[in-house]
Amino acid sequence: MIDYMKLGDEYLLHTYNRYPIVLERGEGVKLYDDKGREYLDFAAGIAVYALGYGNKEFNDALKSQIDKVMHTSNLYYNEPACIAAKEVCYATKMDRVFFTNSGAEAIEGAIKTARKYAYLKDGSTDHNIIAMEHSFHGRTMGALSVTGNEHYREAFEPGIGDVRFASFNDIASLEDLADDNTCAIIMETVQGEGGIYPADDGFIKSVRKLCDEKGILLILDEIQCGMGRTGYMFAWEKYGVKPDIVTVAKALGNGVPVGAFAMTSKVADNSLVPGDHGTTYGGNPFACAAVIEVLRQFKERDIVSHVKELTPVLEVALDELKEKHDIVSDRRGMGFMQALELKEACAPVIAEAREQGLLIISAGANILRIVPPLIINEDDIKNMQIRLDKALAKS
Repeated sequence: MIDYMKLGDEYLLHTYNRYPIVLERGEGVKLYDDKGREYLDFAAGIAVYALGYGNKEFNDALKSQIDKVMHTSNLYYNEPACIAAKEVCYATKMDRVFFTNSGAEAIEGAIKTARKYAYLKDGSTDHNIIAMEHSFHGRTMGALSVTGNEHYREAFEPGIGDVRFASFNDIASLEDLADDNTCAIIMETVQGEGGIYPADDGFIKSVRKLCDEKGILLILDEIQCGMGRTGYMFAWEKYGVKPDIVTVAKALGNGVPVGAFAMTSKVADNSLVPGDHGTTYGGNPFACAAVIEVLRQFKERDIVSHVKELTPVLEVALDELKEKHDIVSDRRGMGFMQALELKEACAPVIAEAREQGLLIISAGANILRIVPPLIINEDDIKNMQIRLDKALAKS
């Protein structure tokens, strides 16, 4: 029998400390390793597998597209890309979209769009961008440059020019940094890797107001918190604000690598033109077939309403764990994007949960991140609670 962990350790670049299991297949909200052991998955491939594993209609849509054509390049139109573009614009309430291969690439495109928009206004290239402390936008150089964790950036400096970091949910901090050369403010509507912190209502509305007053573009990163995860198709809808540019990925492809950045017609008509941006694979027929089927099922199954309906059940289960275990200091989040903050490191709890047949992940050294597939039911939540209860008790 092949030792896949040994094989991976020998040939994969060691940029991840992988958990010691080899996952082989999935069904619904469960994963199975190469020894046949079952795991209840409350990580969803880091908030990716919104519709669960082994979704027959999704798989059939991909198989059908494989039999037609998987790739043509963006030198030509293809049917799935045109349909997917319309559906994504409808879902995001935006007017134009560019398909990428990942969330980080979506951030790169959003940054370039904002800078080109500002350049066309005044012909200057000395514009600054304001991002948030403790934010996470990706590992590429541009995305890393607006990620508010100095530890992630320090070995790779200098990044892109003049990025300033404000305190999340502190409008005064942001106002102190904004000036006439600020071209964009970028933020996660709900901070993910930074610890699952939703934007305060007053803060995000004040950010939108500031952007309107100063002609600054608001970029909302909904790569993790978007696509129904918070009980809204996009988290910004809860606040009654609308970004100028939004980035999407993760659940958009339900496991197929695809992302997008979408924008209003005002931004689209005054920014990128042919030659400014491109991608070989982004928007190919295979990826866009996945997008079409994901959005079709979101509508047909009313996934957003399902998340909203079950959110109180999940929150009660997590609150009960908080009350029972002294190690848990806080519970916060929106929808199916929840966190349990611990008084000590969470790695032992994650390891013990795995022994109990539950997959969960972290969002910082002491924060358990709960981001299950969006199709979970009440029994799944109860089973999660039972298994996490045992893990917390042993830690």
